Amino acid sequence: QVQLVESGGGSVQAGGSLRLSCAASGYGSSSYDMAWFRQGPEKEREGVAALDSDGMTIYADSVKGRFTISKDNTKNILYLQMNSLKPEDTAMYYCASTLYPWAMGWLLQPNPYKYWGQGTQVTVSS
Repeated sequence: QVQLVESGGGSVQAGGSLRLSCAASGYGSSSYDMAWFRQGPEKEREGVAALDSDGMTIYADSVKGRFTISKDNTKNILYLQMNSLKPEDTAMYYCASTLYPWAMGWLLQPNPYKYWGQGTQVTVSS
């Protein structure tokens, strides 16, 4: 059974940085896509950044140039480096994984993702 465990959330001031980690385990193959989603108070869950099985990335416009998604394939850990944080980045951040590869155009939507972590809270104060 696939398990995703996030860590690295916390409270920072605007302009600061955080790095989120997602430890993934239980896969039967290496052909899957992964992503970071977030859900702020009274907001819908939104895709922040995704990394497909070929290593290609896609970002939400709101985080382009500030966030970087990456993966350590030897340790099977997904990362989200978040720089220049803003109060509007405050949210619960979730790691997610598909069961098999999807087209890049789908990867910031929640539909393709079968597995989800429990979330890690990020709070950015002004």
